[in-house]
Amino acid sequence: MPIATVTEDDLADLLPLMRGYCEFYEVEPADEELLALARSLIADPDCEGVQIIGRDGSGRAVGFATVYWSWSTLSAGRIAVMNDLFVNPEARGTGMAEALIEDCRRRAGRRGCVSLEWATAQDNVTAQKVYDRVGGKREDQWVNYSLDP
Repeated sequence: MPIATVTEDDLADLLPLMRGYCEFYEVEPADEELLALARSLIADPDCEGVQIIGRDGSGRAVGFATVYWSWSTLSAGRIAVMNDLFVNPEARGTGMAEALIEDCRRRAGRRGCVSLEWATAQDNVTAQKVYDRVGGKREDQWVNYSLDP
């Protein structure tokens, strides 16, 4: 399962995956906004973060992940936040999700991060099974909040 850093040449294959991810979470950002996000990561992967794309044996794009670089005062170190992970429904169960997570973990390690962190919807039981299978630890003590600027 080839996994690579997204480049400008991958954007036509990446966009439908990003759109599928957004549809799963019932949000509708414009294609131009999704592409702008991807281009920002392509332009400055050392500062911003990185997107990776996974392809099946025939070269068809079937999954992607996005990792953002951040810091944790509680850990006194760098962390990687896997904000997105998506695999096309027809490619689920093939090991692609696990391969994408492992690639994110390795990238985080190479950057000197103390952890790779992520969240998922409480009702996304399918994803939770994958996360449990790869050894992810549940962080039940936190409640997530957000504010619109």
